[in-house]
Amino acid sequence: MKITKPFLVLLILLSACVSFAQSGKKLDKIIKRDYQIIECTVLKMSDKTVEYSLPGETVQISLDISQIAKIDFASGRSQTFDISPNATNSAQSTSSSQPIISADKQHNTIAVLPVPYVNADNQQGSEDMAKFAQNDLYNKLLDKSANIFPLTVQDLRTTNSLLHKAGIDHNNIDETPIEDLEKILGVDNIVAAKVSYTIGTGTTATTYDSGNAKVSNNNKKVTTSDISTTTANNQTYYYYTVYFDMYRNTDKIYSQTRKPLLALKDGWMDSISYLLKRSPIYVKK
Repeated sequence: MKITKPFLVLLILLSACVSFAQSGKKLDKIIKRDYQIIECTVLKMSDKTVEYSLPGETVQISLDISQIAKIDFASGRSQTFDISPNATNSAQSTSSSQPIISADKQHNTIAVLPVPYVNADNQQGSEDMAKFAQNDLYNKLLDKSANIFPLTVQDLRTTNSLLHKAGIDHNNIDETPIEDLEKILGVDNIVAAKVSYTIGTGTTATTYDSGNAKVSNNNKKVTTSDISTTTANNQTYYYYTVYFDMYRNTDKIYSQTRKPLLALKDGWMDSISYLLKRSPIYVKK
């Protein structure tokens, strides 16, 4: 078939228009958290992944939503993904992610909060020690119940159960406003403490001397054999700072910081007792 020149020109123009239309098609843009931008066509989205294809390809690629910061769609709409590696845990662990459920208010009742027990060098907390410290402070209040009358101490199981339902523990207790804690626990008094510590080591040496003496037959010459033994002992020292606060109807009525005189492993316990006895709720009998 013979192709005339005008028809050939028209065919070339038509092909150019099609190519231009294809190349000029707007694409979606996926902006990743590492700042990489992917120009593509988004095909499918779910709670966990986004599926897309690259220009000129039909292969579907899946990308985890945790890697995505934002998608700018070709339509002009944008969607931001507020998901970071710690976002899920933070959302679950902070009280702001959950509605505050107020317990029935018990007047003249004091609650003992979980006591963060934190290594100041690495900011790592110990859950077991936080529970132990909370239990120790709770028992000290119970033992001195006559000295804090008319206050009664909220049962520790009740306190921890209400906090657990609100998503609060020793990790995020410091981030929760006191007014929210009073509503959650249904109390009008709160005692809050925190134990921060660093660990040091040292070596002490102890020397033991012993000897034998021998007298000659003529009682004039004496010979001795001395023995000296040195023993090295490694010591671990705990340097504590105890923070102690009390609140009444959301007002801070007492705030003290104390460092134990002796760097002993249980030195923080003596500081808790010292600060409690000097708090405004304590009355000597």
